Amino acid sequence: MSVLIAIDQGTTSTRTVAFDKDLNVICSEQKEYPLIYPKDGWVEIQPKELMNSVYTTLDPVINSCSDVCAIGITNQRETTLVWDADSGKPIYNAIVWQDRRTAKQCMQLKQDGHEEVIKSATGLLLDPYFSSTKISWILDNVDGAREKADAGKLRFGTVDTYLLWQMTNGDVHKTDVTNASRTNLYNIYQKKWDSELLKIFNIPSSMLPEVHSSDNNYGAIVRGNKTIQITGIIGDQQSALVGQRCFQSGQMKATFGTGCFLMVNTGDESLQSTSGLLNTLGYGLSGEVPYALEGSIFSAGTIIQWLRDNMEFFPDSSQSKNFLDASGKSNGVLFVPGFTGIGAPHWNSEIRAAFYGITRDSTKTDMVTAAFKALIYQVIDIKEALNMDDIEIENLSIDGGMAANTSFCQLLADFLGQEVQVPSSLESTAIGAAITAGLGSHLFSLDDLQKKQSSNTTIYKPRKNILDLNDQAEWRKFLRVLLDAYN
Repeated sequence: MSVLIAIDQGTTSTRTVAFDKDLNVICSEQKEYPLIYPKDGWVEIQPKELMNSVYTTLDPVINSCSDVCAIGITNQRETTLVWDADSGKPIYNAIVWQDRRTAKQCMQLKQDGHEEVIKSATGLLLDPYFSSTKISWILDNVDGAREKADAGKLRFGTVDTYLLWQMTNGDVHKTDVTNASRTNLYNIYQKKWDSELLKIFNIPSSMLPEVHSSDNNYGAIVRGNKTIQITGIIGDQQSALVGQRCFQSGQMKATFGTGCFLMVNTGDESLQSTSGLLNTLGYGLSGEVPYALEGSIFSAGTIIQWLRDNMEFFPDSSQSKNFLDASGKSNGVLFVPGFTGIGAPHWNSEIRAAFYGITRDSTKTDMVTAAFKALIYQVIDIKEALNMDDIEIENLSIDGGMAANTSFCQLLADFLGQEVQVPSSLESTAIGAAITAGLGSHLFSLDDLQKKQSSNTTIYKPRKNILDLNDQAEWRKFLRVLLDAYN
């Protein structure tokens, strides 16, 4: 039996999953770690905690499998690390994709007229979300960093690149096309780092990793007496696209993890969104590098974690479903989850989270239901943005931890007014990494994958007379008030 191992390095935890060649789960391990919030809008990870979570989950999985063929890595994408080229030690904490500390820098770059140049090369907006301004911030705020960078002594990487460097003892400094496409430094049309963008952000090219296809041989990792090839690297949302077998133009998925990300394969056609969505690369597999259109929601599972940890509404995230009203009624309570700004299609870095409509009679159920509805309303906003870009969604296939909440899935179908499909396995992101590694190790082909696609899918059909149009209108009015206040 040939085993594929997927390292799914997420924002708040790492999961390592072993699959057989038919992509059935053999075993898995998961470890959470804390995020750090030094200031308002700042979000960081301690690099040692990150690496510890990887090895803590990887080693027992490797030890339980006798015939490991290859490893694939999928990762939170825009999160940024900079480290010393000689020692391999990070010079600052990992700055997480949710971090908004560079909002003023982004605003200045917009005022200087750089946004259109950046968008035309990368397909992305000028926003703190992406890696470029995070790198610049580290170079400008860590003592001696700028001088070291100019001397070629620093290296940059998204999480995949950092893991690869650490696991190969500094032998490999590489990334794949999907992660590169999320930096605001990579030209997705020319398929290379863009020298003009490097000048705009004042980043030396010596810091950047080599860029390869997602199904490339990225070197070997040695754990104990086992040497295993890493034959796949892919950003987490693109990995979910692959995991759900969205290989044809027009196929779409939504992943509800720490954030929520809707992504549609647009094939060879690069669509320039006019409604606040992102044009990016879908994957690099078997010589194919299709484009994709993406809507990013910054807070999804984050909302549930906040209700669990900060508000102490429930001791375990799975219990949130007990406080979700099945009919979607929150008795006038509204919520905007702008913990670190708000993403597509509004893109406001300054907005902060807020409840509205709380009375003496409001309950936990009202507030939790309002939180779930806030996520659904943002999905509706992205759906409407896709419609404006001439992309019609007939049904929506979803994955991620929140897809296990049957009440949430039903309400999502109700409010969208269309079918919501949930695959038998919610491990789409990990499956995508395993597929990428399997293709990179030539264990199977894309044609094989098309034939093996599972039909065991749960379908949620919309119920009639559930959508409260007045509530939705009030939520949008509340959101507009906040957007105007923080504009």
